[in-house]
Amino acid sequence: MSLLLVIILAALSWLAFHDWQLPNALRYRPFQGRVWRSSFPSASRKDIREFLSVFGAAFSFGDSEKLHLRPDDQVLGVVRAARSARWMPDASDIEPLARALRERYGLRLDEVWHDGLTLGGLFQRVQQARGKSAV
Repeated sequence: MSLLLVIILAALSWLAFHDWQLPNALRYRPFQGRVWRSSFPSASRKDIREFLSVFGAAFSFGDSEKLHLRPDDQVLGVVRAARSARWMPDASDIEPLARALRERYGLRLDEVWHDGLTLGGLFQRVQQARGKSAV
């Protein structure tokens, strides 16, 4: 009986650990800060990091993991990769991001959403909502 309990706890621990990290394809990239800075030269590092923190927190990414995301990553692709257990993400997967963007920046995700929306495109909309130039 105790062996079964140990196996169940180990399996749950493994699932919890892997669910709270970026998917492998994104996790092993080098940091992408230089790509963000070259894509948005007038945006401050603080603005970029803040945006990535808001985005990462919506999907429970760790603080350093958010720096692996690129401006040309599609939001839906990152969501799919983060929720790889399901084939197609639904509204409940994107709702934490929508809520975070609305609370932090006053941006309504449903007004800017399209299936090809990239992180860079979303960052640009966030900067516009804040009255700042992103490019």
